[in-house]
Amino acid sequence: MAAAPEPSEPGKAKPFKLLGILNVENTPCARESILHGSLGSVVAGFGHFLRTSRIRRSCDVAVGGFILVTLGCWFHCRYNYAKLRIQGRIAREGIKNKILYESTHLDPERKQTNGSSSRNGAVLSIEKCR
Repeated sequence: MAAAPEPSEPGKAKPFKLLGILNVENTPCARESILHGSLGSVVAGFGHFLRTSRIRRSCDVAVGGFILVTLGCWFHCRYNYAKLRIQGRIAREGIKNKILYESTHLDPERKQTNGSSSRNGAVLSIEKCR
């Protein structure tokens, strides 16, 4: 018999795990990869069946299509996810350094501003003399 959910937790359902190891709900890119892979398997298997009318070979092509499309989507999504995390970390470090060094003698923007304004001031004073 199926176990009923406990009355103390009405909204909590058991998470779906693929092959008992991959938690599809909490793993980034897993859900999309599985969905794209299943659609790719249907398209590959059905397309091969329409061309050849060989059922067993079409099932083999469908399984191969599922594996290829799932892995392709998985690696593409994980690459973009890692790239986004790196960009976020760089942005957080930049913001932290901006807050840390703002209005100090170590502020790189302050050095550029002071250097350019003193040069502009010197140019303006020379032009006034003419």
